[in-house]
Amino acid sequence: MQRISWIGVGIMGKAMVRNLMKAGYEVHIYARHPEKVADVISEGAVPHGSIAECVKASEVVITMVGFPKDVEEVYFAPGNILDSAAKGMTLIDMTTTSPTLAQRIYQEGAARRLRVLDAPVTGGDSGARAGTLSILVGGDQADFDACLPIFQAMGTNITYFGPAGCGQHAKMANQIMIAGALSGVCEALAYAKAEGLDGNTLLGAVSTGAAGSKQLDFQGKKILTGDFAPGFFMKHFVKDMRLAEEEAENAGLDLNVLQQALSNCQSLIDRGCGDLGTQALIKFYEK
Repeated sequence: MQRISWIGVGIMGKAMVRNLMKAGYEVHIYARHPEKVADVISEGAVPHGSIAECVKASEVVITMVGFPKDVEEVYFAPGNILDSAAKGMTLIDMTTTSPTLAQRIYQEGAARRLRVLDAPVTGGDSGARAGTLSILVGGDQADFDACLPIFQAMGTNITYFGPAGCGQHAKMANQIMIAGALSGVCEALAYAKAEGLDGNTLLGAVSTGAAGSKQLDFQGKKILTGDFAPGFFMKHFVKDMRLAEEEAENAGLDLNVLQQALSNCQSLIDRGCGDLGTQALIKFYEK
């Protein structure tokens, strides 16, 4: 049985830990708020009181934290992952973060003879629970091949994109697509409501046609029923879009749709909606 250390047991991470345990892995965890992970501990996850202790318990370390600053802290702060990992260990960051930061972790890891992969995911909390995530991977091909069984315990669409940072670039492209698709769904439903159409009838009519999308399927009913519980936090979506905007600017691109979606979502965060799900974008259009 291979041991895996998992750092960052949030909405997505908790479901992914469960799927690793179902696949037969022994999972060690570190969480900043242990009281929030009592359920997965009762199911067999092994808790640790520090990152260093958790890292030293396994051969593979996976991180799934919130923001780039959190990634920097868990990897680079004294006594944390890079200081605690033994030569030959594999480090996998599944947080959506900066491609530049992913490359930095890889380079520092290589200097310490560690294997490093960036492997952000898409599919939301429902995909995490079902084990059907899409996993986008950057790093060395041999390390990807070695970790494929681990990824297969959590996802069904697992793709290797190339050197370090490429998994994060693929995730940036994914979030750019979502920004446009979700904005289109919200604008369409706002228009339909203003013109007196029944939203449920509209969803049934258009979801199987050219306007159909995963965002329409996942978010349409939630928007119509006012269900804003987070499958993916608005504040994390804004973080992702801001990273994508920065990378696009570095590449000399002007992505107008992304910029507008980011502006609209940021205005909702300013109104206190950061802990709602991304479907709360509809609130931007409510008068």
